[in-house]
Amino acid sequence: MVFLPGAGSSGMDGFIVQQRAAELTTSVLYDRAGTGWSDRAELPRTSTQVTDELRELLRVVGVPAPYLLVGHSLGGLYARHYAQRFPDEVAGLVLVEPEHEDYDSYMPKELNELYQAWDPGEAVPDELPDEIIQFYRTLFAREMADWPEEIREPLIERHVSLEWLKIGGQEAANRNQLHDEVRNAGPMPDVPLIVLTATAIDPFKEAVTQGIPTSLLQEEAEAKTRLYTALAESVAHGENRVIDDAGHVSVIFRRPDAVLQAIQDLLGS
Repeated sequence: MVFLPGAGSSGMDGFIVQQRAAELTTSVLYDRAGTGWSDRAELPRTSTQVTDELRELLRVVGVPAPYLLVGHSLGGLYARHYAQRFPDEVAGLVLVEPEHEDYDSYMPKELNELYQAWDPGEAVPDELPDEIIQFYRTLFAREMADWPEEIREPLIERHVSLEWLKIGGQEAANRNQLHDEVRNAGPMPDVPLIVLTATAIDPFKEAVTQGIPTSLLQEEAEAKTRLYTALAESVAHGENRVIDDAGHVSVIFRRPDAVLQAIQDLLGS
């Protein structure tokens, strides 16, 4: 199993899942170049660069294919692209709230207009107000309350840092180019696939969508569910599992059991 984290995140976000999955199979966490605790690199990067690098990394450390790829958010897009490019090296996919090239086309027009008006470059200040840092520190601490302190505390501090916030925006800055790479990479290989769709409007979601009506966010969740169902149905053995008690960010921390169950189900398929 290889865990691919989202933009501005770290492989360590999958720590609980990795610890349990390691009892079943070889389990790998890593940070892409330029992100997490990896060496800094110029961002953004292409998906081809990212997937080539992952392939070489797995070769160097001696982890043989085929792989079960577990991708969250932007990591889900990279996982799909890896499967498209190297289909013989992928045994299955668990996609948790994956970035998808058709996301906007499924969304209500009004919501797209609101999101497109948001400039991530302008949204990141030169200094984070202390109340914002404390707010997010509390949210992450709540989600990781049962984690080992020596892992939880450094990870929280990085998640609330201005550096990681900027890295997240930089890594996803070429979103349209990444989408085109996936569109042009050919069909998805017919491998077992489970998508996890998190529909809750939790505190993380509320914090980044202030001013957007709840009814519109509910429409987003419904549209997202339709998109991910279509994604699951694009292969012979695909399934979309809806998680209604977690959101896009919190699902990895709050529902590691759901991610692990999907891994177990694919390993047994």
